[in-house]
Amino acid sequence: MDFKGNRMRKLALIGVSVLAIGASAAAVSQTRMGAQAAETYRMLELFGDVVSVVERAYVVETDPKELIEAALDGMLQSLDPHSNYLNVEDLARLNERSQGAYSGVGLEITSENGLVRVITPMDGGPALRAGVEAGDVITSIDGQSAAGLSVAEVSEQLRGPAGEPVVVTFLRDGQEPRDVTIVREVIRTFSVTSRMEGEFGYIRISTFNTNTGRELAEEIAELRGANPNLRGIVLDLRNNGGGLLDAAVAVSDAFLERGEIVSQRGRRPADIHRYNATAGDLTGGLPVAVLINYGSASASEIVAGALRDHQRATMVGLTSFGKGSVQTVMPLRNGQDGALSITTARYFTPSGQSIQRIGIAPDLEVARTRREAEIVARSSFIYSEAAYTNALDASVGSERRGPHSPEEAPPEDFPTDGDYQLQRALDLLRVGGDLHLLERRPLQVASADAASQADTPTGD
Repeated sequence: MDFKGNRMRKLALIGVSVLAIGASAAAVSQTRMGAQAAETYRMLELFGDVVSVVERAYVVETDPKELIEAALDGMLQSLDPHSNYLNVEDLARLNERSQGAYSGVGLEITSENGLVRVITPMDGGPALRAGVEAGDVITSIDGQSAAGLSVAEVSEQLRGPAGEPVVVTFLRDGQEPRDVTIVREVIRTFSVTSRMEGEFGYIRISTFNTNTGRELAEEIAELRGANPNLRGIVLDLRNNGGGLLDAAVAVSDAFLERGEIVSQRGRRPADIHRYNATAGDLTGGLPVAVLINYGSASASEIVAGALRDHQRATMVGLTSFGKGSVQTVMPLRNGQDGALSITTARYFTPSGQSIQRIGIAPDLEVARTRREAEIVARSSFIYSEAAYTNALDASVGSERRGPHSPEEAPPEDFPTDGDYQLQRALDLLRVGGDLHLLERRPLQVASADAASQADTPTGD
């Protein structure tokens, strides 16, 4: 009876899979389709055999649903770092986050080779206040190892009722592991904030969600209304891990009068979708400097690429993360069985440059701190899309720049709590955004060769 039951489950599994594959293969030639279908059916039968053996012979009882969900997730993650299976709970969390409020520690995380790493701590969140930085690796949560856990599993452990603490162990740049106690709270991602910096407006976008376009328009209107002599704007996209494409298009459109913002190109030559600006620059043509760094990813890079290619803004900071791929969320049975988040296209800037793996290079390369300058010179410590072993290629033959000393870094007497990148962006705006008029402040830091042999840098 056990064998018969396993066999029935296996055949049912194979049957459902073959039906799904048959539907997607309808456009393929009959001969090729027949060969592919035969091989696919054989491999699905193998999968059914493996599930049956695990159910029957594994040392402890297993949950078939969890096994199959893990298999689905593993299959998709083998494609590239950003494709994955979302069960019903994961899909609900994704929808919640896109609306801008949830309870947790405020981290954007990803997974590679069994390690869960921080993309960026969210502005104003408890993790940022606790000193967590982009690139930190999560090694344990409340004393339990995080090795081999998926992003969804780590997220589940980090989330919880507001007010409850969680002890997270982080590893950074070869330093000793450190335990950090973070008190969970309701994370309300007000994605846009602003203030005045002398005669210039400073606008910070921390994430791209459903409210970002509206919030940006409101902040620009408030800055211009309260400061009629406003001379320019700094747009800060540092450590912004991205978000919704529509929000990135809306932010770019706020600064542009016309032209293409971004194109996404899929598997076939005809799979091209272009997003264009509409008339109306909300800033009235004020000079703009955009701050980026290696924590600026995805939607941030779309905005940076669009404003750079249209010569609407000058990029200041460090080369961005390099996530130039499009993920489409495809619900399964209207979400009753979760969804697939699968890479379906690459992003290209208006000039046709790929963002994937390469990132957006700054016009004025400036490190925020001397320690950061040393890390750029030892780029093995920089967390970027190119660091993934299975990252999608750029498709254009270009490569991300390797270890090098940044053009500028703070002088030794610069305050440790200062923001040198912001200072240089303001200096640029004071000369009308013209790099040729900007007084350069080159500072030689350790070369890539020397830095690779140096001790791990300490302190800012």
